Amino acid sequence: MSPALADALVPWYREHARALPWRADGYGAWGVLVSEFMLQQTPVARVIPLLEAWLARWSSPTALAADPPAEAVKAWANLGYPRRALWLHRAAAEIRDRHDGIVPRDVDALLALTGIGDYTARAVAVFAYGDRHPVVDTNTRRVMARALDGVAHPAAPRPADLDRMADLLPEARDEAAVMNAAVMELGQTICTARSPECDACPVRHACAWFAAGRPATPDTRRKQARYEGSDRQARGAVLRELREAAHPIAQPRVLVDWHDAAQRDRAILTLLDDGLVETTDGALHLPR
Repeated sequence: MSPALADALVPWYREHARALPWRADGYGAWGVLVSEFMLQQTPVARVIPLLEAWLARWSSPTALAADPPAEAVKAWANLGYPRRALWLHRAAAEIRDRHDGIVPRDVDALLALTGIGDYTARAVAVFAYGDRHPVVDTNTRRVMARALDGVAHPAAPRPADLDRMADLLPEARDEAAVMNAAVMELGQTICTARSPECDACPVRHACAWFAAGRPATPDTRRKQARYEGSDRQARGAVLRELREAAHPIAQPRVLVDWHDAAQRDRAILTLLDDGLVETTDGALHLPR
């Protein structure tokens, strides 16, 4: 796999890319930033309706920052990992206070915002502003593992992944941005984790894994724990009850029917620690 791979992937992407909202011309850096927060570990189909509702309500960082964080947590609904809503609210306030309400373009300035890591910072700089940076997510790592290394699954994320992706980018900024998106799109739609469609892959001729006969190499990445019956499920149930409540709820009355009282109490304590829940006079409520 070489930089010439872009000659196959860029045209393929321009013809076959899904028409997703954040890919539309003029979508704006705020919309891209919100979409990246929402898309972390959440399927596209669940994100799109909530993203559209979010941007209709809060069309700028300043608009979001003007509302209490409880409103962000409520609007997060069923997206999961609700700390992202709290982080996005804090990032919006930081953008308002440090950058005059404009999402910054500089990667280091983006990294200084709450909740933004290497991937999100570069994704905003590339997909919102068209700058030339490597953008690496799980799909990108899987494509590189197969095409470059001949293995079915990528290793854990490592700094070298950015250098490897940088080597694949065309020199032109607009072409580099498309290449970043194209590799991710290939991993999301063709070079999938469980059922890759190699016969439809535009770069199978340059793929080491395909050339080797698609060997079944082990997946050594850490597996996510089951959601059903987990503390995450209990946390979500507590938040759902507080979102739907018209008034704060006395702590002993929160989730009274939960099957595991100790788990419920753990969930409440961790939500308090994360700042997703607050207590006033012994009653729980969303952050104000």
